[in-house]
Amino acid sequence: MKKFVNSFTAFLFFALILISCKQEKINKPVQTPAIKKDTVVNVNISAVGDIMCHSTQINYARTKDGSLDFRPNFEIIKKYFASKDLVIGNLETTFAGSKRKYSGYPFFNTPDEFLDALKYAGFNILFTSNNHAFDQGKYGVLRTIKEIKKRGMTNLGTYKSQRDRDSIRVIDIKGIKLIILAYSYSTNGVRIPKGSEYLISTIDTSSIRSDLTKAKRLNPDLVLVYFHFGQEYFHKPTRFQRKIVEFTKKHGADIIIASHPHTLQPVETFPLNNSRLDSGFVAYSLGNFISNQRWRYSDGGAILNFSVRKNLNTNKIKINNLSFLPFWVYKGKLKNKNSYAVLPLTDSSISRSYPFLTPKDTLEMNQCISDVLDIMKKSTSKLKLLTVGTTED
Repeated sequence: MKKFVNSFTAFLFFALILISCKQEKINKPVQTPAIKKDTVVNVNISAVGDIMCHSTQINYARTKDGSLDFRPNFEIIKKYFASKDLVIGNLETTFAGSKRKYSGYPFFNTPDEFLDALKYAGFNILFTSNNHAFDQGKYGVLRTIKEIKKRGMTNLGTYKSQRDRDSIRVIDIKGIKLIILAYSYSTNGVRIPKGSEYLISTIDTSSIRSDLTKAKRLNPDLVLVYFHFGQEYFHKPTRFQRKIVEFTKKHGADIIIASHPHTLQPVETFPLNNSRLDSGFVAYSLGNFISNQRWRYSDGGAILNFSVRKNLNTNKIKINNLSFLPFWVYKGKLKNKNSYAVLPLTDSSISRSYPFLTPKDTLEMNQCISDVLDIMKKSTSKLKLLTVGTTED
């Protein structure tokens, strides 16, 4: 009898296990295949024009202990760069070191602390191909490259060797591959040492075509070209600018950004062929970003903002949020010290945010706002005004 009870108990236990397993199988939810969602990434970029350092700027940067500090120049504007993946601009000066006398125009030699301030502001790519690249000769070109790299930034347009010049750099950010090229119209008549032509990329159509051909073979998502060209203080592009832009578009550039006129010029969009993008744009001149050029049209300008959006599943690319942020360069007392400061602007009411402005400052700032808006009205309808205090999606 005991044996029967044990057998029955074992049978009952086994049956319960089967029932339990069957019940779990019945109640288990049906697994449906996951729907593959598009993976979209954005690279946010800000571009500025000429970054200059005149003698007065050096004097204003001196502190009580005799050191130099240019960071106050960018203290207010830097927050608008904080969310950017790339902040790019034309570095129109050289860094030949303290053993050579610091100087402004016409032969620039800027203290290294200015580079520290640009790093602090958020810059990570600096164009060095411009008409002042050889202000301190070959030594100045090479030391400038060295000091930029020492601070974790990248320079484009001047090079250490022929191999360095011929290499096409691919910048990979979040899976978006960018190629950026840079060229200058001139070296202000300074002769490039024979055998050292690699030191700077100049505007030569055969070189541009060759570089763009090599760039396209690397299958980038986007090719951006920087030009240092145009007529100083002209508000419209010259025939030469348009000719070079058309040539560059034809041979594969998606975006063209430029400076040198020291004033803003319009932004235009254009259709693209044989590209993943449906359209690109050209900014003929972004004017000055910082300098001691205090006259109308050169004492301020606009920061150009845009994002490159890529669908990693479809490989489709689009340029979004093309916008501009006006600014004016203040020169005067800031925290009881002489200083320059790049001030973001939209309209005259913004002056209330800057109580240190004199009536003369406010008048000049308002004139700058009006001029920037007037020039940018001639740009593509896709270019939007970025209101101060807002950011792009």
